[in-house]
Amino acid sequence: MADDTHGWTAAPGAAERARSVLAAAWSCAVTAEGAREELVGAHGVTDDGRVLLHVPEDSALIAAAICAPRGEPSAVLEFADVAPVPVRDRIRARLWLAGWFAARDGHLVLQPTRVVLRQPSGALVVDVDEFGAAAPDPLAAAEARLLTHLADCHADAVERLTRLVDHGSLHGAVRVQPLAVDRHGLTLRIERLRTSGDVRLPFHAPADDVSQLTERMHVLLAQASAASCPRALQRQRTDGDG
Repeated sequence: MADDTHGWTAAPGAAERARSVLAAAWSCAVTAEGAREELVGAHGVTDDGRVLLHVPEDSALIAAAICAPRGEPSAVLEFADVAPVPVRDRIRARLWLAGWFAARDGHLVLQPTRVVLRQPSGALVVDVDEFGAAAPDPLAAAEARLLTHLADCHADAVERLTRLVDHGSLHGAVRVQPLAVDRHGLTLRIERLRTSGDVRLPFHAPADDVSQLTERMHVLLAQASAASCPRALQRQRTDGDG
């Protein structure tokens, strides 16, 4: 996937991004002492980044936690960050947490000792203390709903936002979809026949809640309305390609 650029691009740091993936994920894969289980809707997160797993009483993970050497890394949790809007290369990031389990009050608690975030740009080892101190993006829990609403109900707004994208990035574009949104900006996925690329549209100021996000989006749309329509999309409409 090609990387497109669009000037200055404010973005969350690695620790915040990792915590956002963890906060929004609905499922995870757990590997411990040779046992591997896929869990859906079974995890929670504490304020300091520990992961709570609610597993069946007969789960092999409980035995693995009890038998593991005390205090040594004994488990790996994997979370996938999947774009809520259907696009190519839909997995936006993967998060791995390695650490040790403790059995408490009928569930397992993972204390991370290593955090790795893999994004299209590459893998990053996130400092464990920074991960524990970071907070998820304030829009993380609402992102899926916001993006699907934008794609399904406001396709005209998405097209208008392409006026803020460099014309070169739109060359050969066959479809543009909203890929991600966080407090710092909106990311669009530009799909071409064989390749795709992402363009980030930064907000003029961070958005700490949905009401502020609405204002930031109105500013972007006003800027787009004042811009000229990209020639690439004009040609697509003329040729009947989209």
